[in-house]
Amino acid sequence: MRLGLSLGYQTAWSTPADHLALAQEADRLGYSVVWAAEAYGSDSPSMLAWMAGQTERIDVGSAVMQIPARTPAMTAMTAATIDALSGGRFRLGLGVSGPQVSEGWHGVRFAKPLARTREYVDIVKLAVARKEVAYAGEHYTLPLPDGPGKALRLGFHPPREHIPIYLAAVGPKNLELAGEIADGWLAVFYTPEFAAEQLASVSAGRAKAGKELAGFDVVPSVPVVVGDDVATCAELVRWYAALYVGGMGSRQQNFYNQLATRMGYADAAREVQDLYLAKRQRDAAAAVPMEFIDRTSLLGPKERIAERMREYAAAGVTTLSVTLFVADRDSGVQTLRTVAEAFDLSGVGE
Repeated sequence: MRLGLSLGYQTAWSTPADHLALAQEADRLGYSVVWAAEAYGSDSPSMLAWMAGQTERIDVGSAVMQIPARTPAMTAMTAATIDALSGGRFRLGLGVSGPQVSEGWHGVRFAKPLARTREYVDIVKLAVARKEVAYAGEHYTLPLPDGPGKALRLGFHPPREHIPIYLAAVGPKNLELAGEIADGWLAVFYTPEFAAEQLASVSAGRAKAGKELAGFDVVPSVPVVVGDDVATCAELVRWYAALYVGGMGSRQQNFYNQLATRMGYADAAREVQDLYLAKRQRDAAAAVPMEFIDRTSLLGPKERIAERMREYAAAGVTTLSVTLFVADRDSGVQTLRTVAEAFDLSGVGE
């Protein structure tokens, strides 16, 4: 197993300089990858290109670049460019986002996300490999018929003909698709106790492609809070869990709520969502079970985190990417160092 750092996107309480400092510290400590995200604020490729130019060894990855935000050809251009800027250190994470962002922010219909993702990845792979991009799909047709367009190929030679592709996936069918067409899976609320069911879906997709699970990168983003008291640490994660389980998406279509239900928390997931959508966010946060938070996070002193890392490694995780729940840059740097020490203590490194 390797370590990664998930920075998320820019917020009211973070700055690009903060994220750069954390990325540079992770680079110094030997973390394998730093991920940046996007929703409807800061975009991930700008942040990653900036960090790539100011780091040395660490990979830079999008978690994610939103599929509805860009044409597949534009994504291929961006991925190839950052790969060139970084000397072959880019990882392309893709996701369809959710219906609210896709249709409300980007003006792209959310329907048939799996079919669109499959075609999108097909075209990205063609372009990055510098093959002539001609494609006739249900959702994408290149070049457009009966017009002046012609099939083109990428106009420069990137360092690699294949850039690793990751899919952000939650549901069983999307997990199977990730196993079939991608090199890795970006997971959320991953718990070793529920991993077998999810990895079975990934393995089914790998089998469709004539491959085994070996070599496929399983990358959960896991909240981490270091401290002596586990319950106190969990309080910092509680609001995040409530937002995703209760307020992300709509009542009818919240992938994280559905995941919590599959994990055995149906009653709690329903209560958290009811409270959150009723604008009772504090009550929603209080309703998130402590067990759910603990099972999906790294909480407590270094020794406990190390033991939990062993469980993640045994449950198929190949890159454990930590999300820092900290007050400032200095505490973030210290947490990165403690996580690296716990990782060494765990003995699960490659």
